[in-house]
Amino acid sequence: MDHGPGASPPAATPDSPVAKILPFVSIATMVMTLPQVWTVWVDGQVAGVSLLSWGTYLLGSCLWFVHGLALRDKTIYVACIGWILLNGAVVLGVLVQR
Repeated sequence: MDHGPGASPPAATPDSPVAKILPFVSIATMVMTLPQVWTVWVDGQVAGVSLLSWGTYLLGSCLWFVHGLALRDKTIYVACIGWILLNGAVVLGVLVQR
């Protein structure tokens, strides 16, 4: 275990308050993204939807997924699967609707 300069901070323990609430926060924020997916796919409205922003979100969620796998941190990589699907749905929807 490295405690010197540049050492990674310890991860939240499974019993910490933060670790207990993270799954609920992750689900809640994904649910809040569903209206954007609905607007793009069902309503067909893409005006004002930034492909650059959503593409960046998609790239970020893919990178976090890989990082989570490397750390073998299920809290990270499982949540990223949802984010990849949601962000990918928006990006794909914008590309199809334009």
